[in-house]
Amino acid sequence: MKQQKVWFVTGASKGFGLSIVKQLLAKGVPVAATTRNLAELNKAVGEDDNFLPLAVDLTSEKSVEDAIAATVNKFGRVDVVVNNAGYGLVGGLEELSDAEGRQNFDVNVFGLLNVVRKALPYLRTQGSGHIINFSSIGGLVGDFPGFGIYCATKFAVNGLTEALATEVKPFGIHATIVSPGYFRTNFLASDSLVIPKHPIDAYANVRESQRAHQQSIDGNQPGDPEKAAAAVIKITDVENPPLHFFLGTDAYELAGKKLDALRNELETWKELTVSTAIEA
Repeated sequence: MKQQKVWFVTGASKGFGLSIVKQLLAKGVPVAATTRNLAELNKAVGEDDNFLPLAVDLTSEKSVEDAIAATVNKFGRVDVVVNNAGYGLVGGLEELSDAEGRQNFDVNVFGLLNVVRKALPYLRTQGSGHIINFSSIGGLVGDFPGFGIYCATKFAVNGLTEALATEVKPFGIHATIVSPGYFRTNFLASDSLVIPKHPIDAYANVRESQRAHQQSIDGNQPGDPEKAAAAVIKITDVENPPLHFFLGTDAYELAGKKLDALRNELETWKELTVSTAIEA
């Protein structure tokens, strides 16, 4: 009989994380799920013998290490690690403080790295596994006014995951970057989207972007999070999962435009670009 995979999902009390957890449990798949608010997670999911809810501070290596150890202790192994936890930050680069920017990196990047580092010893020993890192279309396309720091965290996730995929391939481990567009989760709600403590009035384009995301886009996103969760689960069952996995028509179209623009710029400046070689 085929070994049933054990999942470890961060940021599981809402959004994509919660949808993934619920769909897995409905299939009888064992899942360990992390959150900052255990009561909220338990209320959202309910009781299930295959469910291990864990209160975890992702910025603490010890907390993450204990959570993954608890997962292996209960289920005997861990196979699919989903780094879904993170939050949005909207604010101009000038108006966001050093502390505000660093906090976004602490959760979105260094928290993710804590999970990767603590999970890999188990995956390497097994000689198998799949690490899924949630990024964003903002990890490829950065021209959203007010989202510079957030996009920077997701660009970082993309870069480190590309390197990770190469590093762990000899151990039979896969790595995937999931890049969603706009999905109808609570990502743009006040408890998930942080705004600057000291906004600068001069940045009219940033304020307009902020208003659009909070008032117009929130609740009207075109993507269905349940379908996204099902798609993420599906790629873990294929022999050769993608490194880059975009979710949503908007993400697909924005990625295509970015690639076209990059190719056009490369060709426009090719002569000057290649002129820098040392002459033989």
